[in-house]
Amino acid sequence: MSLAELLLISVGLAMDAFSVSVCKGLSMKKLNLKGGVITALFFGVFQGIMPVIGYFLGSRFADIISSFSHWVSFGLLAFIGGKMIIEAIKDDEQDEAYKEYRLDFKELTLLAIATSIDALAVGIVFAAEKTDLLFSVTMIGAITFALSLVGVFVGHKFGSKYEKKAEIAGGTILILIGLKLLLEGLGVI
Repeated sequence: MSLAELLLISVGLAMDAFSVSVCKGLSMKKLNLKGGVITALFFGVFQGIMPVIGYFLGSRFADIISSFSHWVSFGLLAFIGGKMIIEAIKDDEQDEAYKEYRLDFKELTLLAIATSIDALAVGIVFAAEKTDLLFSVTMIGAITFALSLVGVFVGHKFGSKYEKKAEIAGGTILILIGLKLLLEGLGVI
């Protein structure tokens, strides 16, 4: 596998994480560098780990994994997106302190898993192509981290201007990403 191909794969895999990072940035009333870096680290690390898992599982389990991964991604993203929308609607009843960006490690873990399931299949391809695993996953993780960090800042910039509407939009985007992954997995699109 060439460096250009690996770069394109890395950017492609990072796009879902970038979109979700934008959504996380939407909920930042004040820019939170620590929260942004931790969010980006979650996405980068999970995006790097999944190909390793796929590499070692090999193509032996490819059919099983690909047959339900789109359902898992959809379920996780729809749940979290719905939660964001409900919290944005209920926000009027909350005090200002509660509105601040909170690092929810359970939610970040679910989001990171949901956006990195497709990287599992890439690991299977890496095994078949005899790709340098360490270099490949490092590139995937680093690019995902960088794009996710940019996504958080882009989301913050947009979200600080439109607050409640931006959070509703972010939740809707997560649901739509999940729906897109589901429809792709079912072969509809």
